Formats: sequence, structure tokens, C-alpha cells
Amino acid sequence: MFDTMTLTKITGALCGALLVFLMGNWVAEIMYATGGGHGDDHHQAYVIETGDDDHGDAAKEEGPDLAALLAEADLGKGAKVFGKCKACHKLEDGANSTGPYLYGVVGRAVGSADGFTGYSGSLVAVAETWNAEELDGFLANPKGFAPGTKMSFSGLKKPADRANLIAYLDSLDD
Repeated sequence: MFDTMTLTKITGALCGALLVFLMGNWVAEIMYATGGGHGDDHHQAYVIETGDDDHGDAAKEEGPDLAALLAEADLGKGAKVFGKCKACHKLEDGANSTGPYLYGVVGRAVGSADGFTGYSGSLVAVAETWNAEELDGFLANPKGFAPGTKMSFSGLKKPADRANLIAYLDSLDD
């Protein structure tokens, strides 16, 4: 069939062709880079000014605020939302699991659940007490609120879900 020298030449030719394609791709990326997701926004080719920046911020602020959402909170829906939390948290006082127990969490000092030692230090750096605003921020995006937190949950995106959950947790120690 083929001798060793022929196989070596074929393998070398394939590797050389691959190297040429990779180098061409690299050069093309440098020449035509637009900052599209490589972490370097300073390579963007151009920006189109639309003048809608202020309008976009106003639209974000028009939604109901946390106080209004808490006033309308549904404890039953909050209990259902808690289903996403119960894999790591328990509601019984002092019953720690992967995460600290959540009984009495609203109004409790951050990082102070009795018997729980797995806190990640980053929480205490961003808040003193778990009030409704702090919980809302944390539940929306745990890693964004407290960078370095050990909590792997991605967060609750709907403000109503967060308000329902906070109201539900707050109702447990009544």
C-alpha cells in the first residue's frame, strides 16, 4: 500500500494545510475584529447614536417597585417559588442543609444562621441585614450581588416571583 515516507508526507501536508487555515483565521480575526464577544469592546468598528439612551432608562424605571410588589405578594405563589430553593435550603429553624436555613431570614443579620459555617465571606461584605431590598437584589442575581458567593443558583428573573418569595419567607416567623 503506502510506505512510511509517503504516509509521513501526507501527514505533513495535512498538518501544514491546517496550520495555514488556522493562521488565516487568526489574521482575519485581527483585521476584521468588531469586539463581538471576545471581551475586548475597544475594537468596536463604529457606534450608531440613536439618542434613545435616556428613553431606555425611563422604560426600565416604569415597572412596579419592590414595595408595591410586596404589598400585592401572594404567599401561595411564594411557597411554589420556594420549590426552587428547597434543594439546598430548609425552612425549619436551625435545620441547615447545603445552604443555611431560611426560617426568619428576613431581618436576620447576613451570615448569622446558627450552626451554618459554609458562608462565603462575600455576603457579609455587601450587606449587613437581609431586608427585602437586599434579598431582592441577591435573589435576582446571586453572583452579581455578591461576587464570589458559593451559591450556584442563577437567580429569579421575575420581580413578582422574588416579591412573592420574600413575603412568603417573611410570613414564616409570624
